[in-house]
Amino acid sequence: MKFGVVVFPGSNCDDDMVHVLGDVMGQDVVKLWHKNTDMPELDCVVLPGGFSYGDYVRAGAIAQFSPIMKAVKAFAASGGYVFGVCNGFQILCESHLLPGILLHNDSQQFNCSNVWLKTVTNNSPITSGLDLDKPLKIPIAHAEGRFFADAKTLDALEANDQVLFRYCTADGAVTAAANPNGAARNIAGICNEKRNVFGMMPHPERAAEPVLGNTDGLGLFESLISTLVMSDE
Repeated sequence: MKFGVVVFPGSNCDDDMVHVLGDVMGQDVVKLWHKNTDMPELDCVVLPGGFSYGDYVRAGAIAQFSPIMKAVKAFAASGGYVFGVCNGFQILCESHLLPGILLHNDSQQFNCSNVWLKTVTNNSPITSGLDLDKPLKIPIAHAEGRFFADAKTLDALEANDQVLFRYCTADGAVTAAANPNGAARNIAGICNEKRNVFGMMPHPERAAEPVLGNTDGLGLFESLISTLVMSDE
């Protein structure tokens, strides 16, 4: 499978993502510069974490206008898989490839910590192989991670099985105390209706190999690659 990782000015998790996809998962990976207007033939585009354009105006607000995003939108519209992590999730929402928006954390402070995630559904490329009864410990690092949408949108996300992850306790309880940023309904990740665009605030690439002392994020990449392989057959 071939992945493309977009690099914006201010991206700082691009090399992490390239390493996990290439060195850990053994996939073919190329970097895509934000000024590119087209892309090579790919199976999946990844928008990594960081601070694209310094998060000026609002996280992801400027990156949505990068030349590469026109190609990303066309790729998604044609059914291509697009995965956004942290700043990548923010960019997907700002680009209207995913519903909702990411607001400042309710603490008004940057939060860098390990959190627990409850996998809500197996009906997505990154959750297809995950155990719904096993909470995942995944790091977060963001100042604008509070997912927000109006009640109608939130109800639709739940009715359509588009909520992928919720913040939870170590034993899987979805509680207000386990919510690190005030996200609506503890939502940590979602997908679009077609299920080919998906985003999350936590960083699975930072928990995907034994040397880091945590492999809870590995299952997301295994699920994604398995989905791509099946869709290519």
